Amino acid sequence: CILQILDTKTILLLRMEIPVNSIEFLLSEMKVKFTHMEDMTDDNPDMNTHCVFGVTTKIPFRLNQNQALITFEDEEVAQRLIKMGKHTVNLDNKTADVRVKPFTLDMGIRFELHVTISGKKINVSEIPELSIPEDWMRDKLELNFYKSELGGGGEVENVSYDKPSRTAVITFLTPGGIVCNILLARCTGSIVHSLYCGISRKTILLKGIQEMEDDEESVQDMIEIHFQKPSNSGGEIEKIKYVSKGVACVCFEEDT
Repeated sequence: CILQILDTKTILLLRMEIPVNSIEFLLSEMKVKFTHMEDMTDDNPDMNTHCVFGVTTKIPFRLNQNQALITFEDEEVAQRLIKMGKHTVNLDNKTADVRVKPFTLDMGIRFELHVTISGKKINVSEIPELSIPEDWMRDKLELNFYKSELGGGGEVENVSYDKPSRTAVITFLTPGGIVCNILLARCTGSIVHSLYCGISRKTILLKGIQEMEDDEESVQDMIEIHFQKPSNSGGEIEKIKYVSKGVACVCFEEDT
């Protein structure tokens, strides 16, 4: 039979009839610290593993022709320029009145997958179809997973066998044994999603930049020099992008 596990590579090894206990796992050291106490259940600690996996949809920002995005190191600089609304920029001995706008992204979705990996239960699938009573099959499964040579078995508390689907759930009496290998554990989970709106208080959007004969990089350098000067209400710049022709796709990620 095939164990239902999480790792694709391990599934392939099992299908090739390579014993589980012959698979080598690389262990690395992890620094730990004492955080809290947990109640004991039946003289055993909670051996379930609780995980949260987050996925956030990427929302690209469309930067149009004659526009620029500037991200400052100091949030106060960006907010000061936004309050001014309009700003006179010196570009190659020419002055241009540009509009300073706050930067926001469209609405996105954040998914959180909450997973609990059991410390006592495992799933078994693709159980062979045998012409024997169901209680005999349950006994065989219990005996199979009780044997210590099968990757560290243990005393079985319950076997829930479903003949039509050829699956079973094995519950061990105590945590440990074969369930010490997290890849074999029974998983349950739920998905939580929420909407979000990306905001960067350090970033400003410049609109209305006049077309210049200079190349795009040169104009971007002039804009950067102008907004770096404190005399122009500017400050240190982390990132800048100016578009002279066409459009550009600008990507942002969560600022943690």
